[in-house]
Amino acid sequence: MTFSLSTTVVSEEGDCLYSFEYAANAAQTSIAVIHVYVQLGVIEPTGSMLHSREIARIAQIQRLRQDLGVNLVGAAIVLDLAQEVAQLKARLDVYRSQPQSLR
Repeated sequence: MTFSLSTTVVSEEGDCLYSFEYAANAAQTSIAVIHVYVQLGVIEPTGSMLHSREIARIAQIQRLRQDLGVNLVGAAIVLDLAQEVAQLKARLDVYRSQPQSLR
C-alpha cells in the first residue's frame, strides 16, 4: 500500500481504507479523538488509514459514551465482548449445521 493524501485508498488485499479525516467526519468526532483511540489501542489503523470496521467501531464507541455514559475502556470492552459473542454464535451455527455423525 502506498501513502496517499486522498480520503480513500485500496489496500493490496483489495480493502478500502479511509483517512483519519474521513473517519472523523463519518463518525462525527474529531481527528484528535481518533488519535487517542489509536494510542490507547482501542482501534487499529492500517498504516495511516482506517478500515471501515474501525470507523464503525469509532461510531459505536461514541454512541456508548454519549448515550449510555460508558467510559472509553468500558466501551471498548463492550464491543470486544459483543464481537466474541458473535464469533461464538457463528461457530455454534456451523457446529449445529453439521450432521450428527460428524460431531
